[in-house]
Amino acid sequence: MSPVTHVLLSWSFSSIFPFERRDRVLVTLAGSIPDVDGIGLLWDLLSFRSGQPLELWLRFHHVLGHNCAFGLIVVLLTLCLATRKLAAGVAAFLVFHLHLLGDIIGSRGPDDAWSVPYLLPFSHAWNLVWAGQWPLNSWQNFVITAGALGFVFYQAWSRGISPLELVSSRANESFVAALRNRFGLPSSGTSAGLTPGG
Repeated sequence: MSPVTHVLLSWSFSSIFPFERRDRVLVTLAGSIPDVDGIGLLWDLLSFRSGQPLELWLRFHHVLGHNCAFGLIVVLLTLCLATRKLAAGVAAFLVFHLHLLGDIIGSRGPDDAWSVPYLLPFSHAWNLVWAGQWPLNSWQNFVITAGALGFVFYQAWSRGISPLELVSSRANESFVAALRNRFGLPSSGTSAGLTPGG
């Protein structure tokens, strides 16, 4: 799945819990940080014209950040940094694995399916792959992304929080205000009483 979809899904998952902004940010990062191993694409593009491309992206994407050891580091960091440590740690564990599942079912295939070497660096034995893997630009991925966007819009309107809080509280507030100006204030039966940080 695309990094944007991973962010939307991870943030959406974090937003269903009574986490403060800090913990939502940490859980969202836990579900999207595995794609940091794709950074090699920048060097590949820069080295392409040299006649000796590095091919870092092909060698390391879905390897370095897509395994249980990296997941353990992510969960431990979340446990150390979160306000609600146990709840955020469990949520980080779940969204990390949601990321892996999303990549197994819809990231490249089916002709050239991308696998996830889950037990690295401890073992090469368990390489997770699905023969029916959807292409990155499949309708299934578009539907999942659209559903996550719909949920994000609902959370912004009803609770006053959105993934924009990851980068700017002001941008989040402006987005929420625009939605509420367009669609009205949430009724007292929704979570409108929560503050943007709650």
